[in-house]
Amino acid sequence: MELTLLGTGAPDGLPRPSCPCAACATARGPWARAATALLVDDALLLDLTPGAVFAAARAGHSLGSVRQVLLTHPHDGPAVELPPTLPPAGRVPDGQVLTLISGHRVRAVPMDAPGTGYEVSSPDGERLLYLPPGAAPSGLDGRAERPYDLVVCDVIGRPDAVARLRAVGAVGPATEVIAVHLDHDAPPGAALERRLAAAGARAVPDGMTLVVGAYPVVPDVPRRVLVTGGARSGKSLEAEQRLETFPEVVYVATGGRREGDPEWAARVGLHRERRPGAWRTEETCEVAELLSADGPPLLIDCLSLWLTDAMDRVDAWEDARWREGGESALRARVAELVGAVRGTRRQVVLVTNEVGSGVVPATPAGRRFRDELGRLNAAVAAECEEVLLVVAGQAVVVRG
Repeated sequence: MELTLLGTGAPDGLPRPSCPCAACATARGPWARAATALLVDDALLLDLTPGAVFAAARAGHSLGSVRQVLLTHPHDGPAVELPPTLPPAGRVPDGQVLTLISGHRVRAVPMDAPGTGYEVSSPDGERLLYLPPGAAPSGLDGRAERPYDLVVCDVIGRPDAVARLRAVGAVGPATEVIAVHLDHDAPPGAALERRLAAAGARAVPDGMTLVVGAYPVVPDVPRRVLVTGGARSGKSLEAEQRLETFPEVVYVATGGRREGDPEWAARVGLHRERRPGAWRTEETCEVAELLSADGPPLLIDCLSLWLTDAMDRVDAWEDARWREGGESALRARVAELVGAVRGTRRQVVLVTNEVGSGVVPATPAGRRFRDELGRLNAAVAAECEEVLLVVAGQAVVVRG
């Protein structure tokens, strides 16, 4: 089964008409995207968009053989003119199956937002799933019979759609996931590729034809990632976005609770509200034990607070205690953590603070913490496939 993406953008396209934002200003050439529309084996058109005939011609296809046009979501604005060669556009009621004269079977999949998803099966058995913008499947009960060969959906706008499909086995290790409905909220260029790769997905330019069921080029998801940055740089959000398409994640909060500190409670609450509801939180500094055990992905936030706890445990703040065994005790605890990062079989994203560019602390204890955090960051980074530095909300790839 061949799938040609006539467009891969949001319903208004990218750039949006008359939008002055930076993302639209840079969406030129290969980064420009027409509204998403899919052509399946030249027989089925999913979503009718302006210029579909010309988009197909540019991709080396014709719409003259299309036998069915299906819409996935309500279309705002003026009606799109239907080319005279195409049959009338319609929608299949949720749960019903439509069989085309070409032998393709189309099943309408219910969504949790206005619109309809479509599961398309070819006469040879390949299966693809196409979801409308801003929507995720609803009512997924039990395990899927087998994973889809290809899923085309709004990965940036609804990452939880991929998480839901993964949870029931509808997206497996060999499923190719293609991001569409890309709007100006998506990061541009290489940043988009990096973010999608972390989700096991990718974006393709308008006009590309994919062979469904062929050996897919599934992006390698790094097992270990270190995200560093200054205060309020956006590093925690960056770390969370790297795991938001996975159904189970253990969020390891190393800061714990601070009784009588409403400002700290507000910070913790903000992070908790931002995380998907299916994530589980562990408030602990016994990070090495979690890394050594099997289980779902870990998000460890953060190493700076873990180091504070480690220095508290060995009383490493006082000079005398530092000389009398505090240093060696801290080195042993850090070595245990670094060894656990090296040997873990779990996917893990670690967050830390970048302290090498700040003001020199005024106290010996402050300078010791800065130095030890710098050493810890370097040791953990050496064990990670990917290291990101977040500056003003923008992630810079340091390694990987």
